[in-house]
Amino acid sequence: MIPVDRHIERILSVVDAPLEPIELALMEAQGTVLAEEAAAPVSLPPFDNSAMDGYAVVTSDVATATSDAPVSLPVVADIAAGDTGAYAIRPGMCARIMTGAPLPGGADAVVPVEWTDGGVAKVRIDRAPKLHNAIRRAGEDVAAGTVVLRPGRTLGAGELGVLASVGRRTVRVHPRPRVVVLSTGAELVDVGKQLATGQIWDSNSYTLTAAASEVGALGYRHGFIGDEPALVLDTLEDLLVRADILITSGGVSMGAHDVVKEVLSRLGTVDFTKVAMQPGMPQGFGVIGEDRTPIFTLPGNPVSAYVSFQLFVRPAIQRMRGLDPRALPTVNARLTHPVRSPQGKRSFLRATLTYGGDGEYRAAPVTRQGSHQLSALAETDALVIVPEEVTELAAGVGVKVLRLPRTP
Repeated sequence: MIPVDRHIERILSVVDAPLEPIELALMEAQGTVLAEEAAAPVSLPPFDNSAMDGYAVVTSDVATATSDAPVSLPVVADIAAGDTGAYAIRPGMCARIMTGAPLPGGADAVVPVEWTDGGVAKVRIDRAPKLHNAIRRAGEDVAAGTVVLRPGRTLGAGELGVLASVGRRTVRVHPRPRVVVLSTGAELVDVGKQLATGQIWDSNSYTLTAAASEVGALGYRHGFIGDEPALVLDTLEDLLVRADILITSGGVSMGAHDVVKEVLSRLGTVDFTKVAMQPGMPQGFGVIGEDRTPIFTLPGNPVSAYVSFQLFVRPAIQRMRGLDPRALPTVNARLTHPVRSPQGKRSFLRATLTYGGDGEYRAAPVTRQGSHQLSALAETDALVIVPEEVTELAAGVGVKVLRLPRTP
């Protein structure tokens, strides 16, 4: 058996660079990772403008204004947001102005409409504004030439808004990897169909496709195929045109009908090994096709397949996206119950994580830890790590815990 960390290192030595950048329209780029610097071609805002609805004034004209002794001024202009006209005021005059409208020349403050009687031809001002009150200065947000986003940033709502604000219609990004998932096994039946004796519904392809989407890839579920070697190989080769990563589950152990291992071993580009972990000991990884597409052959047991995805496939997807190949986030916690682990294997025990009033996390291991017991996985949100050299941990002992992704 090889250590978990060595298997991860081997994967990342093959998946060693992000996907080549492409140009996408802004809304198509959501969820991708920026592959260029994005700079503002002009200052933002590009002109002085009003931060409120009110009146543009010269502050010296209204410096004495109070509710007991208001100041009245003639309104010589009405300036709306988006108005492209050229306006200016002289001392003794004012302009009615809307939020976002360009500040007229000569004005050095805006009086909010709430401080006035709202007059149209003439306005009464009941309160004196400070110099530059309610004015957004040109370049106050971003100066021309400023880099607003740097490579490696995942583009979400805020980032897309920033790009739009600097006038970008398209952006250069690393595309989201296309991850194609299929399950193998003559015992599998698609969901919704009647089970015969010896058959089970295929769940792995759904679980793994969803997991790929959660980590930012484009997940495609091919479904399942049987145990015919020729069919398995033909299917894999056909899928290469639409895949940046292939994932199979099942058929990688030591059984007489482990067809994935049988087929891919002939190619000489995929290695099958035992990783010192539980669940998920049998693993396969390599490349297939002229483009050397990475392929992960994961165990068939549902929990083994899911844990293997989080440990091994997730970092590869992150690397392809242009991000650091991060593992799942880790926190320190204390066990609520004792646990056991086999000697020489790193165990990943399903658990529920809670945060106590004492400032510490508590990890409660579930009772159903079998690699086939997928129902327990849906109830948990963490994996307790038990190191290879440890066989028992008592309640209250501090442990490292991987936090599983969960939809809010």
